[in-house]
Amino acid sequence: MEQGLSIPNKWLVAFTVILPTFIEIMDASVVNVSLPHIQGSLNVGVDEVTWVLTSYLVSNAIIIPITGWLSRVFGRKQYLIISIIIFTLSSLLCGAAPNLGTLVVARILQGLGGGGLQPISQAILLESFPPKERGMAMAVFGMGIVLAPTVGPIVGGWITDSWSWRWIFYINLPIGIMAIVLAALVIVDPPYIKKFKGNVRIDYVGLGLLCIGLGALQIVLDKGEREAWFESDFIVRFAIMAVLGLALFVWWELKKDDPVVDLRIFKDRTYTLGTTMVFLGFFAFFGGIVLLPLYLQHLLNYTAFWAGLVLGPGGLASLIIMPIVGALMKKGVQPKVFVFCGILVQSFALQMMARFNLEADFLSVAFPRVIQAFGLGMFFVPLATASYANIPPEKMGYATGLFNLLRNLAGSFGIAFSTTVLSQRAQFHQNFLVENITPFDKEFQSLVLWLKTHMPLAQIPGLGEKGILAYVYREVLMQANMLAFNDTFFLLSLLVLMVLPLPFFMSTFKPAEQR
Repeated sequence: MEQGLSIPNKWLVAFTVILPTFIEIMDASVVNVSLPHIQGSLNVGVDEVTWVLTSYLVSNAIIIPITGWLSRVFGRKQYLIISIIIFTLSSLLCGAAPNLGTLVVARILQGLGGGGLQPISQAILLESFPPKERGMAMAVFGMGIVLAPTVGPIVGGWITDSWSWRWIFYINLPIGIMAIVLAALVIVDPPYIKKFKGNVRIDYVGLGLLCIGLGALQIVLDKGEREAWFESDFIVRFAIMAVLGLALFVWWELKKDDPVVDLRIFKDRTYTLGTTMVFLGFFAFFGGIVLLPLYLQHLLNYTAFWAGLVLGPGGLASLIIMPIVGALMKKGVQPKVFVFCGILVQSFALQMMARFNLEADFLSVAFPRVIQAFGLGMFFVPLATASYANIPPEKMGYATGLFNLLRNLAGSFGIAFSTTVLSQRAQFHQNFLVENITPFDKEFQSLVLWLKTHMPLAQIPGLGEKGILAYVYREVLMQANMLAFNDTFFLLSLLVLMVLPLPFFMSTFKPAEQR
């Protein structure tokens, strides 16, 4: 049995690696809120300013799966420090960017620096805690990655409104400096990393194919809905690049003795099941998270700040449940039990969201979000713990890189899926509802008569018959969009249930027998 690495203070190690990871994850959601301010400040169009997000996502996606390989090239401690330095300096460049071109370049660098922080932090945590305490280590890690995107919009909105969008990047500087100092003092490379450091060949072909495949895929996912998907030649070209690039990458890496990404770890059934479940689970989670603020702001007229407050209690719920789950696993409760329960709870929460209406109050929309957060805490922590049960330490960097890559891609796929389904279902319901609104329909005639009698002209957009028709059409659009949100939440709840049988095929988690 292998015990965790002998490190004087494992909780100090945990704080050291989670601090920059938390800021990196939060930074992605903070920028979303500030896009309109960036657009106005730099005097660019909507399509142009979205490259601030896309450029970061592309470079981030490319770097995540090769984190294990880069840790061997530079040494884990040195690579962690390099990543934090790049992320911090590029944050400074982002804040000082005089134009969009500079900002996009800075965001690419920021993605390259930040991409490695999640998997390398997870690998360090797993090796810093003994096997029986790895559930608690993943609970601490999970608290950071779940809380960060929850508080991000609130913090981003407040900073942007109170100061300037540039300060959402400048705020990373003191935290980055503190993280660099702590990493230099606390983190220690394990012996097998020291053995590989500087003795790894550079697989240029593999790196090139990975950059082409993942970069093109991320662009397709991020731009697809806006460009009408495969009706756009732009999207078709990048989709072909993504498929060919990734297919050739898999073929090339499987024939290499020293691959840049070790895909052979998927031979382990438990790890493969774990990555499958994390993809499907976070697909539905991120799909729901992107829908909720849209529903609140577009249909219930919430401000961005109040929409963020609806998400806030969910972050607190995750903070409560994750350490409890970690402690219970330490006492011997099987992770697969929590994963199964977490799937059911998440599906139930999405079913509750599928019953939202235009009259919902704050508590009615906040409560399902809290339930969903409890389910996510029960799902992610044990799943991350069990997935790595059979992975040897020297492969841990590769395993955490692929695990986090699939979790991040699940977010991109989930958001693209949800926004596309929402748009299509809204059009479907609009067409269906409009069919019943004709001058010859008795119910429509009664409605027009009632509006003329009871609705003051000041409340009707326009005057006379045209104003009444405009009012009715606006209500039709509201109802069509509400039904579309209901449909999309319901579909996501069904997708979550697809994961339900998989935990039972994972091997029993036995820390004492961990390799």
